[in-house]
Amino acid sequence: MSQDDTRGVRSSGVSRRRFVQAAGVSGLTAGLAGCADLIGGGGRGGSGRTVTWGFDPVAVQNNGDAIKDALYENGLSEDITVEFVPRDQDTGAARSNYNRLLNAGETDPDMFLMDNGWTNIFIQRGQLQNLSEALPEELVSDVADNYFSAFTDTARDPGSGDLFGVPVFPDFPTMQYRKDLVEEAGYNPEGENWATEPMTWERWSNIAEDVNDNADTDYGFTTQWDIYEGTACCTFNEIMSSWGGAYFGGRENLFGPIGDRPVTVNEPETISALNMMRKFVHDEDAEDQFSSYGGGFTPTNILGWIEEASRAPFAEGNSVFHRNWPYSLALTGRNPDNTEDPALGENLGAMPMPYAVSESDAAQPGTGGTTSALGGWHMTVNPNINNQEDVVSVIRAAMEPEFQLELLSIQGWLPPRPELFNSSDAQNVDVVGRYMDTLQVAGNNTMARPVTAVWSDQSTNIAQQANRAVGQEASSADAMATLQSALEDTESQ
Repeated sequence: MSQDDTRGVRSSGVSRRRFVQAAGVSGLTAGLAGCADLIGGGGRGGSGRTVTWGFDPVAVQNNGDAIKDALYENGLSEDITVEFVPRDQDTGAARSNYNRLLNAGETDPDMFLMDNGWTNIFIQRGQLQNLSEALPEELVSDVADNYFSAFTDTARDPGSGDLFGVPVFPDFPTMQYRKDLVEEAGYNPEGENWATEPMTWERWSNIAEDVNDNADTDYGFTTQWDIYEGTACCTFNEIMSSWGGAYFGGRENLFGPIGDRPVTVNEPETISALNMMRKFVHDEDAEDQFSSYGGGFTPTNILGWIEEASRAPFAEGNSVFHRNWPYSLALTGRNPDNTEDPALGENLGAMPMPYAVSESDAAQPGTGGTTSALGGWHMTVNPNINNQEDVVSVIRAAMEPEFQLELLSIQGWLPPRPELFNSSDAQNVDVVGRYMDTLQVAGNNTMARPVTAVWSDQSTNIAQQANRAVGQEASSADAMATLQSALEDTESQ
Protein backbone atom coordinates (compact mmCIF):
# COMPACT_ATOMS: atom_id res chain seq x y z
CA MET A 1 0.00 0.00 0.00
CA SER A 2 1.14 3.54 -0.49
CA GLN A 3 -0.36 5.55 2.34
CA ASP A 4 -2.23 3.17 4.54
CA ASP A 5 -1.71 0.57 7.20
CA THR A 6 -3.31 -2.84 7.56
CA ARG A 7 -6.72 -1.23 7.89
CA GLY A 8 -6.32 0.43 4.52
CA VAL A 9 -6.42 3.87 6.13
CA ARG A 10 -4.88 6.30 3.72
CA SER A 11 -3.52 8.53 6.47
CA SER A 12 -2.61 5.75 8.84
CA GLY A 13 -1.08 8.00 11.48
CA VAL A 14 -4.35 9.75 12.26
CA SER A 15 -6.38 6.66 13.00
CA ARG A 16 -3.61 4.77 14.78
CA ARG A 17 -2.77 7.78 16.95
CA ARG A 18 -6.38 8.31 17.90
CA PHE A 19 -6.83 4.63 18.60
CA VAL A 20 -3.86 4.71 20.97
CA GLN A 21 -5.24 7.77 22.71
CA ALA A 22 -8.60 6.05 23.06
CA ALA A 23 -6.91 3.10 24.73
CA GLY A 24 -5.62 5.42 27.44
CA VAL A 25 -2.49 6.91 25.86
CA SER A 26 -1.81 10.63 25.74
CA GLY A 27 0.93 13.05 24.87
CA LEU A 28 1.57 11.84 21.34
CA THR A 29 4.04 13.87 19.36
CA ALA A 30 5.04 13.61 15.74
CA GLY A 31 5.60 10.05 14.53
CA LEU A 32 9.12 8.80 14.03
CA ALA A 33 10.20 7.72 10.57
CA GLY A 34 12.87 5.58 9.02
CA CYS A 35 15.37 3.34 10.79
CA ALA A 36 17.93 5.85 11.95
CA ASP A 37 17.06 6.31 15.63
CA LEU A 38 17.28 3.62 18.28
CA ILE A 39 15.18 3.70 21.41
CA GLY A 40 17.20 2.06 24.17
CA GLY A 41 16.41 -0.57 26.76
CA GLY A 42 15.15 1.62 29.58
CA GLY A 43 18.01 0.81 31.95
CA ARG A 44 17.95 -2.95 31.51
CA GLY A 45 20.59 -4.95 29.67
CA GLY A 46 24.11 -3.61 29.62
CA SER A 47 25.92 -6.87 28.94
CA GLY A 48 26.58 -5.92 25.34
CA ARG A 49 23.92 -8.34 24.07
CA THR A 50 21.43 -6.32 22.06
CA VAL A 51 18.43 -7.19 19.89
CA THR A 52 17.21 -4.46 17.56
CA TRP A 53 13.59 -4.61 16.43
CA GLY A 54 12.04 -2.53 13.64
CA PHE A 55 8.84 -1.38 15.31
CA ASP A 56 5.72 0.75 15.05
CA PRO A 57 6.78 4.39 15.54
CA VAL A 58 3.68 5.49 17.44
CA ALA A 59 3.98 2.56 19.86
CA VAL A 60 7.66 3.41 20.40
CA GLN A 61 6.89 7.07 20.95
CA ASN A 62 4.16 6.47 23.49
CA ASN A 63 4.74 3.09 25.04
CA GLY A 64 8.21 1.88 24.10
CA ASP A 65 9.48 1.52 27.67
CA ALA A 66 6.26 -0.12 28.85
CA ILE A 67 6.38 -2.68 26.03
CA LYS A 68 10.00 -3.53 26.82
CA ASP A 69 9.20 -3.81 30.52
CA ALA A 70 6.48 -6.30 29.60
CA LEU A 71 9.02 -8.39 27.68
CA TYR A 72 11.28 -8.60 30.71
CA GLU A 73 8.34 -9.36 32.97
CA ASN A 74 7.52 -12.29 30.69
CA GLY A 75 10.85 -14.02 30.89
CA LEU A 76 13.31 -12.06 28.75
CA SER A 77 16.74 -12.06 30.39
CA GLU A 78 17.87 -8.68 31.64
CA ASP A 79 21.24 -9.46 30.07
CA ILE A 80 19.59 -8.70 26.70
CA THR A 81 18.97 -5.09 25.73
CA VAL A 82 16.00 -4.52 23.40
CA GLU A 83 16.31 -1.51 21.13
CA PHE A 84 13.28 -0.50 19.06
CA VAL A 85 14.05 0.92 15.62
CA PRO A 86 11.04 3.06 14.64
CA ARG A 87 9.99 2.22 11.10
CA ASP A 88 8.38 4.69 8.75
CA GLN A 89 4.81 5.35 9.80
CA ASP A 90 3.63 4.80 6.24
CA THR A 91 3.41 1.05 5.67
CA GLY A 92 4.39 1.28 2.01
CA ALA A 93 7.51 3.28 2.86
CA ALA A 94 8.36 0.81 5.62
CA ARG A 95 8.06 -2.06 3.18
CA SER A 96 10.38 -0.34 0.70
CA ASN A 97 12.92 0.45 3.40
CA TYR A 98 12.96 -3.13 4.71
CA ASN A 99 13.29 -4.46 1.19
CA ARG A 100 16.30 -2.20 0.61
CA LEU A 101 17.96 -3.26 3.88
CA LEU A 102 17.48 -6.95 3.25
CA ASN A 103 18.58 -6.78 -0.37
CA ALA A 104 21.77 -5.07 0.79
CA GLY A 105 22.47 -7.83 3.30
CA GLU A 106 22.26 -5.46 6.28
CA THR A 107 22.36 -7.05 9.74
CA ASP A 108 20.37 -4.32 11.46
CA PRO A 109 17.67 -4.46 12.63
CA ASP A 110 17.62 -8.06 13.85
CA MET A 111 13.82 -8.28 13.77
CA PHE A 112 11.03 -6.55 11.92
CA LEU A 113 7.38 -5.79 12.66
CA MET A 114 5.86 -6.55 9.25
CA ASP A 115 2.40 -5.81 7.86
CA ASN A 116 0.56 -9.07 7.16
CA GLY A 117 -0.41 -7.52 3.84
CA TRP A 118 3.14 -7.73 2.53
CA THR A 119 4.96 -10.28 4.71
CA ASN A 120 4.25 -12.95 2.10
CA ILE A 121 6.09 -10.99 -0.57
CA PHE A 122 9.26 -11.07 1.54
CA ILE A 123 8.75 -14.79 2.13
CA GLN A 124 8.41 -15.55 -1.57
CA ARG A 125 11.55 -13.53 -2.29
CA GLY A 126 13.54 -15.58 0.24
CA GLN A 127 14.37 -12.50 2.31
CA LEU A 128 13.40 -13.77 5.79
CA GLN A 129 14.65 -16.31 8.30
CA ASN A 130 12.70 -19.58 8.26
CA LEU A 131 11.29 -19.73 11.79
CA SER A 132 10.17 -23.34 11.42
CA GLU A 133 13.91 -24.05 11.43
CA ALA A 134 15.11 -21.30 13.79
CA LEU A 135 12.57 -21.56 16.62
CA PRO A 136 12.26 -24.42 19.09
CA GLU A 137 9.56 -26.89 18.15
CA GLU A 138 7.35 -25.96 21.11
CA LEU A 139 7.10 -22.37 19.87
CA VAL A 140 6.34 -23.41 16.30
CA SER A 141 3.66 -25.79 17.59
CA ASP A 142 2.23 -23.10 19.87
CA VAL A 143 1.63 -20.84 16.85
CA ALA A 144 0.09 -23.68 14.85
CA ASP A 145 -2.19 -24.84 17.66
CA ASN A 146 -3.23 -21.66 19.46
CA TYR A 147 -3.15 -18.65 17.13
CA PHE A 148 -5.76 -17.40 14.65
CA SER A 149 -5.07 -19.76 11.76
CA ALA A 150 -6.06 -17.47 8.89
CA PHE A 151 -3.86 -14.73 10.31
CA THR A 152 -0.94 -17.10 10.78
CA ASP A 153 -1.31 -18.27 7.16
CA THR A 154 -0.17 -14.82 6.00
CA ALA A 155 3.20 -15.53 7.70
CA ARG A 156 3.71 -18.96 6.10
CA ASP A 157 5.41 -19.98 2.89
CA PRO A 158 2.49 -20.82 0.56
CA GLY A 159 4.39 -23.78 -0.86
CA SER A 160 6.04 -25.48 2.11
CA GLY A 161 3.81 -24.16 4.89
CA ASP A 162 6.91 -23.19 6.90
CA LEU A 163 6.55 -20.34 9.37
CA PHE A 164 8.43 -17.12 8.60
CA GLY A 165 6.64 -14.76 11.00
CA VAL A 166 5.03 -14.96 14.42
CA PRO A 167 1.78 -12.97 14.74
CA VAL A 168 1.95 -10.01 17.12
CA PHE A 169 -1.52 -8.53 16.70
CA PRO A 170 -4.39 -9.03 14.24
CA ASP A 171 -6.91 -6.47 13.07
CA PHE A 172 -10.40 -7.22 11.75
CA PRO A 173 -13.59 -5.22 11.25
CA THR A 174 -17.09 -5.56 12.61
CA MET A 175 -20.49 -4.10 11.79
CA GLN A 176 -21.03 -1.33 14.32
CA TYR A 177 -24.46 0.10 15.08
CA ARG A 178 -26.57 2.45 17.17
CA LYS A 179 -27.89 0.15 19.88
CA ASP A 180 -30.24 2.81 21.23
CA LEU A 181 -31.89 3.39 17.85
CA VAL A 182 -32.42 -0.26 16.98
CA GLU A 183 -33.92 -0.89 20.41
CA GLU A 184 -36.24 2.10 20.04
CA ALA A 185 -37.36 0.60 16.72
CA GLY A 186 -38.38 -2.61 18.51
CA TYR A 187 -35.37 -4.84 17.88
CA ASN A 188 -33.68 -6.84 20.62
CA PRO A 189 -29.91 -7.10 19.96
CA GLU A 190 -29.09 -8.78 23.27
CA GLY A 191 -32.01 -11.21 23.20
CA GLU A 192 -31.18 -12.21 19.61
CA ASN A 193 -27.42 -12.44 20.28
CA TRP A 194 -26.45 -9.94 17.63
CA ALA A 195 -22.97 -9.75 19.18
CA THR A 196 -22.03 -13.30 18.22
CA GLU A 197 -24.63 -14.71 15.79
CA PRO A 198 -24.23 -13.31 12.26
CA MET A 199 -27.37 -12.34 10.36
CA THR A 200 -27.99 -12.39 6.64
CA TRP A 201 -27.51 -9.32 4.49
CA GLU A 202 -31.20 -9.56 3.62
CA ARG A 203 -32.37 -9.24 7.21
CA TRP A 204 -29.71 -6.69 8.07
CA SER A 205 -30.70 -4.48 5.11
CA ASN A 206 -34.33 -4.43 6.16
CA ILE A 207 -33.34 -3.44 9.69
CA ALA A 208 -31.07 -0.70 8.36
CA GLU A 209 -33.79 0.72 6.15
CA ASP A 210 -36.46 0.46 8.84
CA VAL A 211 -34.45 2.11 11.60
CA ASN A 212 -33.15 4.84 9.30
CA ASP A 213 -36.67 5.64 8.12
CA ASN A 214 -37.91 6.03 11.68
CA ALA A 215 -34.92 7.74 13.30
CA ASP A 216 -33.37 11.16 13.01
CA THR A 217 -30.38 9.89 11.04
CA ASP A 218 -29.05 10.85 7.64
CA TYR A 219 -27.92 7.35 6.67
CA GLY A 220 -28.66 3.74 7.39
CA PHE A 221 -25.11 2.61 6.64
CA THR A 222 -21.68 4.14 6.14
CA THR A 223 -18.63 2.29 4.86
CA GLN A 224 -15.55 2.69 2.63
CA TRP A 225 -15.62 2.28 -1.17
CA ASP A 226 -13.10 4.79 -2.50
CA ILE A 227 -10.58 3.84 -5.19
CA TYR A 228 -7.88 2.78 -2.73
CA GLU A 229 -6.30 -0.31 -1.21
CA GLY A 230 -8.97 -0.62 1.48
CA THR A 231 -11.70 -1.42 -1.06
CA ALA A 232 -9.67 -4.15 -2.77
CA CYS A 233 -8.21 -5.76 0.33
CA CYS A 234 -11.12 -5.30 2.59
CA THR A 235 -14.63 -3.94 1.99
CA PHE A 236 -15.18 -5.48 -1.44
CA ASN A 237 -13.21 -8.58 -0.51
CA GLU A 238 -15.33 -9.36 2.55
CA ILE A 239 -18.69 -8.68 0.87
CA MET A 240 -17.70 -10.74 -2.17
CA SER A 241 -16.50 -13.55 0.11
CA SER A 242 -19.74 -13.49 2.08
CA TRP A 243 -21.51 -14.18 -1.22
CA GLY A 244 -19.23 -17.15 -1.88
CA GLY A 245 -17.04 -15.27 -4.35
CA ALA A 246 -13.28 -14.96 -4.63
CA TYR A 247 -10.64 -13.22 -6.70
CA PHE A 248 -8.73 -16.39 -7.51
CA GLY A 249 -10.88 -19.46 -7.00
CA GLY A 250 -11.05 -19.53 -3.22
CA ARG A 251 -8.97 -19.49 -0.08
CA GLU A 252 -6.41 -22.07 -1.19
CA ASN A 253 -5.18 -19.80 -3.98
CA LEU A 254 -4.76 -16.61 -1.95
CA PHE A 255 -0.97 -16.53 -2.19
CA GLY A 256 -0.44 -18.01 -5.63
CA PRO A 257 1.01 -19.54 -7.55
CA ILE A 258 0.76 -16.62 -9.94
CA GLY A 259 -0.41 -17.73 -13.36
CA ASP A 260 -1.49 -21.17 -12.16
CA ARG A 261 -4.67 -20.15 -10.33
CA PRO A 262 -8.05 -19.31 -11.83
CA VAL A 263 -9.36 -15.76 -12.01
CA THR A 264 -12.96 -15.88 -10.77
CA VAL A 265 -14.29 -12.35 -10.50
CA ASN A 266 -16.54 -12.55 -13.56
CA GLU A 267 -18.87 -14.98 -11.80
CA PRO A 268 -22.51 -14.70 -10.64
CA GLU A 269 -21.64 -14.58 -6.94
CA THR A 270 -19.27 -11.61 -7.34
CA ILE A 271 -21.68 -9.77 -9.62
CA SER A 272 -24.46 -10.36 -7.06
CA ALA A 273 -22.31 -8.87 -4.30
CA LEU A 274 -21.88 -5.67 -6.31
CA ASN A 275 -25.55 -5.56 -7.26
CA MET A 276 -26.41 -5.83 -3.57
CA MET A 277 -24.26 -2.76 -2.90
CA ARG A 278 -26.06 -0.95 -5.73
CA LYS A 279 -29.32 -1.83 -3.98
CA PHE A 280 -28.05 -0.40 -0.71
CA VAL A 281 -26.85 2.83 -2.36
CA HIS A 282 -29.28 3.47 -5.22
CA ASP A 283 -32.21 1.19 -4.32
CA GLU A 284 -31.61 -0.34 -7.74
CA ASP A 285 -32.80 -3.86 -8.52
CA ALA A 286 -32.74 -4.24 -12.28
CA GLU A 287 -33.05 -8.04 -12.27
CA ASP A 288 -35.47 -8.22 -9.32
CA GLN A 289 -32.89 -10.22 -7.36
CA PHE A 290 -33.13 -7.98 -4.31
CA SER A 291 -36.84 -7.26 -4.03
CA SER A 292 -36.83 -8.64 -0.47
CA TYR A 293 -33.88 -6.47 0.59
CA GLY A 294 -33.93 -3.00 2.05
CA GLY A 295 -32.26 -0.34 -0.08
CA GLY A 296 -31.50 3.30 -0.67
CA PHE A 297 -30.08 3.90 2.82
CA THR A 298 -26.37 4.21 1.94
CA PRO A 299 -24.98 7.52 0.60
CA THR A 300 -23.08 7.81 -2.67
CA ASN A 301 -20.42 9.50 -0.52
CA ILE A 302 -18.98 6.04 0.19
CA LEU A 303 -17.51 6.11 -3.33
CA GLY A 304 -15.04 8.70 -2.03
CA TRP A 305 -14.84 7.63 1.62
CA ILE A 306 -12.07 5.84 3.48
CA GLU A 307 -12.12 4.95 7.17
CA GLU A 308 -12.25 8.23 9.03
CA ALA A 309 -14.49 10.01 6.53
CA SER A 310 -17.03 7.21 6.82
CA ARG A 311 -16.78 7.03 10.62
CA ALA A 312 -17.45 10.72 11.21
CA PRO A 313 -21.21 10.75 10.48
CA PHE A 314 -21.68 7.57 12.52
CA ALA A 315 -19.82 8.96 15.54
CA GLU A 316 -21.85 12.16 15.20
CA GLY A 317 -25.08 10.14 15.44
CA ASN A 318 -26.08 10.43 11.78
CA SER A 319 -25.91 6.76 10.72
CA VAL A 320 -27.50 3.58 12.05
CA PHE A 321 -24.80 1.13 10.93
CA HIS A 322 -21.09 1.50 10.20
CA ARG A 323 -18.40 -0.95 9.04
CA ASN A 324 -14.95 -0.35 10.51
CA TRP A 325 -11.93 -1.71 12.40
CA PRO A 326 -11.37 -2.04 16.18
CA TYR A 327 -9.90 1.46 16.46
CA SER A 328 -13.39 2.76 15.62
CA LEU A 329 -14.84 0.85 18.57
CA ALA A 330 -12.23 2.39 20.84
CA LEU A 331 -12.96 5.91 19.61
CA THR A 332 -16.69 5.81 19.04
CA GLY A 333 -17.41 3.81 22.19
CA ARG A 334 -15.89 6.38 24.53
CA ASN A 335 -18.08 8.14 27.06
CA PRO A 336 -19.18 11.29 25.22
CA ASP A 337 -18.94 13.23 28.49
CA ASN A 338 -15.23 12.47 28.69
CA THR A 339 -14.10 13.49 25.22
CA GLU A 340 -14.32 16.52 22.98
CA ASP A 341 -14.68 14.29 19.92
CA PRO A 342 -18.03 12.81 18.86
CA ALA A 343 -18.66 9.47 20.58
CA LEU A 344 -21.60 7.19 21.31
CA GLY A 345 -20.56 5.58 24.58
CA GLU A 346 -22.53 2.47 25.47
CA ASN A 347 -25.04 3.24 22.72
CA LEU A 348 -22.44 1.69 20.39
CA GLY A 349 -23.13 -1.93 19.51
CA ALA A 350 -21.14 -4.34 17.36
CA MET A 351 -21.95 -7.52 15.44
CA PRO A 352 -20.12 -9.82 13.02
CA MET A 353 -20.36 -8.87 9.37
CA PRO A 354 -23.58 -10.14 7.72
CA TYR A 355 -23.48 -12.82 5.03
CA ALA A 356 -25.40 -13.86 1.90
CA VAL A 357 -24.69 -17.58 1.57
CA SER A 358 -23.48 -20.20 4.02
CA GLU A 359 -20.08 -21.80 3.72
CA SER A 360 -21.67 -25.02 2.50
CA ASP A 361 -23.45 -23.15 -0.32
CA ALA A 362 -20.49 -21.02 -1.41
CA ALA A 363 -19.37 -21.31 -5.02
CA GLN A 364 -15.67 -20.78 -4.28
CA PRO A 365 -13.86 -23.00 -1.73
CA GLY A 366 -13.30 -21.53 1.70
CA THR A 367 -15.72 -18.64 1.28
CA GLY A 368 -19.27 -17.91 2.41
CA GLY A 369 -20.64 -17.06 5.82
CA THR A 370 -19.71 -14.02 7.88
CA THR A 371 -16.40 -12.67 6.60
CA SER A 372 -14.09 -9.97 7.94
CA ALA A 373 -11.08 -8.62 6.11
CA LEU A 374 -7.73 -9.25 7.74
CA GLY A 375 -5.18 -6.76 8.96
CA GLY A 376 -2.39 -6.98 11.52
CA TRP A 377 1.36 -7.35 11.97
CA HIS A 378 3.92 -10.13 12.43
CA MET A 379 7.41 -10.27 13.91
CA THR A 380 9.94 -11.57 11.41
CA VAL A 381 13.70 -12.15 11.57
CA ASN A 382 16.57 -10.84 9.49
CA PRO A 383 18.43 -13.86 8.03
CA ASN A 384 21.77 -12.00 8.09
CA ILE A 385 22.13 -11.79 11.90
CA ASN A 386 24.58 -13.62 14.16
CA ASN A 387 22.67 -13.29 17.47
CA GLN A 388 19.87 -15.71 16.68
CA GLU A 389 19.74 -17.16 20.20
CA ASP A 390 18.95 -13.76 21.73
CA VAL A 391 16.36 -13.04 19.03
CA VAL A 392 14.65 -16.33 19.87
CA SER A 393 14.55 -15.20 23.51
CA VAL A 394 12.75 -11.99 22.53
CA ILE A 395 10.26 -13.94 20.39
CA ARG A 396 9.64 -16.38 23.25
CA ALA A 397 8.82 -13.53 25.65
CA ALA A 398 6.60 -11.82 23.07
CA MET A 399 4.64 -15.07 22.61
CA GLU A 400 3.69 -15.25 26.28
CA PRO A 401 -0.08 -14.78 26.70
CA GLU A 402 0.49 -12.29 29.51
CA PHE A 403 2.66 -10.14 27.23
CA GLN A 404 -0.06 -10.19 24.57
CA LEU A 405 -2.64 -9.09 27.13
CA GLU A 406 -0.27 -6.31 28.18
CA LEU A 407 -0.12 -5.11 24.55
CA LEU A 408 -3.91 -5.01 24.50
CA SER A 409 -3.98 -3.00 27.71
CA ILE A 410 -1.21 -0.49 27.02
CA GLN A 411 -1.31 -0.24 23.23
CA GLY A 412 -4.78 -1.47 22.21
CA TRP A 413 -3.38 -4.27 20.03
CA LEU A 414 -5.65 -7.33 19.88
CA PRO A 415 -4.07 -10.62 20.98
CA PRO A 416 -3.31 -13.22 18.28
CA ARG A 417 -4.71 -16.06 20.43
CA PRO A 418 -8.50 -16.54 20.24
CA GLU A 419 -8.64 -17.93 23.78
CA LEU A 420 -7.44 -14.62 25.22
CA PHE A 421 -10.53 -12.83 23.95
CA ASN A 422 -12.49 -14.74 26.60
CA SER A 423 -10.22 -13.70 29.45
CA SER A 424 -11.33 -11.25 32.12
CA ASP A 425 -8.18 -9.21 31.48
CA ALA A 426 -9.22 -8.64 27.86
CA GLN A 427 -12.88 -8.02 28.59
CA ASN A 428 -12.02 -5.49 31.29
CA VAL A 429 -10.00 -3.28 28.95
CA ASP A 430 -11.74 0.06 28.77
CA VAL A 431 -14.20 0.39 25.86
CA VAL A 432 -12.79 -2.28 23.52
CA GLY A 433 -13.26 -4.94 26.19
CA ARG A 434 -17.04 -4.64 25.74
CA TYR A 435 -16.72 -6.02 22.22
CA MET A 436 -14.28 -8.91 22.65
CA ASP A 437 -16.94 -11.56 21.97
CA THR A 438 -17.79 -9.97 18.61
CA LEU A 439 -14.13 -9.46 17.75
CA GLN A 440 -13.42 -13.12 18.46
CA VAL A 441 -16.12 -14.19 15.99
CA ALA A 442 -14.67 -11.78 13.43
CA GLY A 443 -11.18 -13.14 14.05
CA ASN A 444 -12.32 -16.69 13.46
CA ASN A 445 -13.88 -15.74 10.11
CA THR A 446 -11.32 -13.62 8.31
CA MET A 447 -10.31 -13.44 4.66
CA ALA A 448 -6.81 -12.25 3.83
CA ARG A 449 -6.02 -10.23 0.73
CA PRO A 450 -4.39 -12.37 -2.01
CA VAL A 451 -0.94 -10.88 -1.70
CA THR A 452 1.69 -11.85 -4.26
CA ALA A 453 4.35 -9.92 -6.14
CA VAL A 454 1.67 -8.58 -8.53
CA TRP A 455 -0.94 -7.62 -5.92
CA SER A 456 -0.17 -3.90 -6.11
CA ASP A 457 -1.28 -3.73 -9.75
CA GLN A 458 -4.19 -6.05 -9.12
CA SER A 459 -5.54 -4.13 -6.14
CA THR A 460 -5.62 -0.90 -8.13
CA ASN A 461 -7.69 -2.54 -10.87
CA ILE A 462 -10.00 -4.17 -8.33
CA ALA A 463 -10.73 -0.94 -6.50
CA GLN A 464 -11.36 0.94 -9.73
CA GLN A 465 -13.85 -1.58 -11.09
CA ALA A 466 -15.65 -2.13 -7.79
CA ASN A 467 -16.03 1.64 -7.48
CA ARG A 468 -17.29 1.97 -11.07
CA ALA A 469 -19.89 -0.74 -10.53
CA VAL A 470 -21.34 0.67 -7.31
CA GLY A 471 -21.13 4.18 -8.75
CA GLN A 472 -23.27 3.07 -11.74
CA GLU A 473 -20.54 4.02 -14.19
CA ALA A 474 -20.76 0.47 -15.54
CA SER A 475 -23.00 -2.48 -14.85
CA SER A 476 -21.63 -4.92 -12.30
CA ALA A 477 -21.30 -7.54 -15.01
CA ASP A 478 -19.38 -5.22 -17.34
CA ALA A 479 -17.11 -4.05 -14.53
CA MET A 480 -16.26 -7.61 -13.57
CA ALA A 481 -15.65 -8.61 -17.18
CA THR A 482 -13.16 -5.74 -17.42
CA LEU A 483 -11.57 -6.76 -14.14
CA GLN A 484 -11.37 -10.40 -15.21
CA SER A 485 -9.32 -9.42 -18.24
CA ALA A 486 -7.05 -7.10 -16.23
CA LEU A 487 -6.35 -9.73 -13.57
CA GLU A 488 -5.65 -12.38 -16.19
CA ASP A 489 -3.11 -10.03 -17.75
CA THR A 490 -1.30 -9.47 -14.44
CA GLU A 491 -1.31 -13.21 -13.71
CA SER A 492 0.43 -13.93 -17.01
CA GLN A 493 3.22 -11.38 -16.63
